[in-house]
Amino acid sequence: MKLRVKVNYATYSALKEVEKEYREVLEEAVNYGLTKNTTSFIRIKAGIYKTEREKHRDLPSHYIYTACEDASERLDSFNKLKKRGRSYTDIPSVRRVTVHLDDHLWKFSLSVISIATKRGRVFISPIFPKIFWRYYNNGWLIASEARFKLLKGNVVEFFIVFKKDVKSYDPRGFIPVDLNENSVSVLVDGKPLLLETNTRMITLGYEYKRRSITNGRSTKDREVRRKLRKLRERDKKLDVRRKFAKLIVKEAFGSRSAIVLEDLPKRVPEHMVKGVKDKQLRLRIYRSAFSSMKNAIVEKAREFGVPVILVNPTYTSSICPVHGSKIIYQPDGGSAPRVGVCGKGGERWHRDVVALYNLRKRAGDVSPVPLGSKESHDPPVVKAGRWLRAKSLHLIMINKMSEMKV
Repeated sequence: MKLRVKVNYATYSALKEVEKEYREVLEEAVNYGLTKNTTSFIRIKAGIYKTEREKHRDLPSHYIYTACEDASERLDSFNKLKKRGRSYTDIPSVRRVTVHLDDHLWKFSLSVISIATKRGRVFISPIFPKIFWRYYNNGWLIASEARFKLLKGNVVEFFIVFKKDVKSYDPRGFIPVDLNENSVSVLVDGKPLLLETNTRMITLGYEYKRRSITNGRSTKDREVRRKLRKLRERDKKLDVRRKFAKLIVKEAFGSRSAIVLEDLPKRVPEHMVKGVKDKQLRLRIYRSAFSSMKNAIVEKAREFGVPVILVNPTYTSSICPVHGSKIIYQPDGGSAPRVGVCGKGGERWHRDVVALYNLRKRAGDVSPVPLGSKESHDPPVVKAGRWLRAKSLHLIMINKMSEMKV
C-alpha cells in the first residue's frame, strides 16, 4: 500500500542524505555483481560491505544490507529480461531509487513512523486512507520490510507491505475462466456467462486520442507530454482487472471451488500476433494484457486462499469436449468467427463456451457436458457497466437467467 506524507524541511533533508548515500552503495553493489557475474545477496554483501562501511561511517549499517538486497533483485530481474530479449541496454543502470528498509531501520505504529538516518531517528505522523484500515482491521499484519521514495514538495512516499497466513482449502468444484480480448467467459453453476470488458473500445479510443495529441508535434514537447500523462488507459484497464478478479474469487470462495485458468506462455501477445497483418488487430492484442488479467486473479485468489489450477491452453477453443473432434468455424464476415460446428456430432459451439468445458475437463472434472443447449452457441452476455458495479457473480447469473426466461 502506498502512503504519501508531507514532512518538514529538516526531516526531508535527513532522508535526502540517506537516499544519496544509499544510491552510491547500490551502484557499487550492482557494479560488483556485474564484475563477479553474480546475483547472490550474500556474495555481493561479503564483497563490498567492508569498503562501503568505511566510506559511509555515519550511515546505519543495515542500509548497506538492504542496498545489497536491492542490487541482487535488480541484477536477477535484468538477467531474466536479457535472456528473453527484452532488455534495452547491455548492463543495468540505476536510475530511480526506492530506499529499502528492514526492521532495524524503521519502526511502525499507528501514531508515528520512525526511520533511522545519519542524524538519528526522524519521526513522521501519517494519515492513513480507508484502504489501510480495511486491511488492518481484517486480520492483516504489517510486514517488517518497507520502502520509501522522496517526491517533490517535501513529500515522502511509503510502500507498506501487509501479510497474512492463508491456507488453501480442498475444492469441491471448478470454475473455469477463459480470457479474451474484449470479454471474459466463466462457468458458474454449470451455466456459461460472457462478461464484456470493453478493452477493445478503451484501447482504440485512447490510441486515437494519443494520435490527435501527437499529430505533427514531437513527444518531447512539454505540452504534449503533459497531455499524454493525463491519459488514463492503464488505470481503466487496471480497474476492470481488479473488479473482475474480486468477483470471481469471491464466487469461488463462497462455493469452495477452484479457479481454472489457461497456463499462458511467456510473451503471449507476440505468439498471438504471428501471421496477423492487420495493424489495428495487432495493437489490440498487444494491449489486451491477458497475462495481467491472469496475474490479478491469481494474486486475489492467494489473498483468499482459493486454489488456482493452470491447464494447457492448446486447442481449448477448437476441440469438441464431447467427441474430441475438431470444431469447424465458418467465416461470418468477421476477423474471428465465434460459432462453429463439431465435425463429428454436428453440435454448434461458441468458441468462448467450448473453451470453458475443455478447461474444466482438463482440470479433472468429469461432469457431463450438456448437449443441444442454446447457451452452447448463444451464451448470455452481460454489459461491462452492469457487472462492474455488481457485488456477486452468482446474483448476476440469477438475474440474467430470469431476464432470458421473460
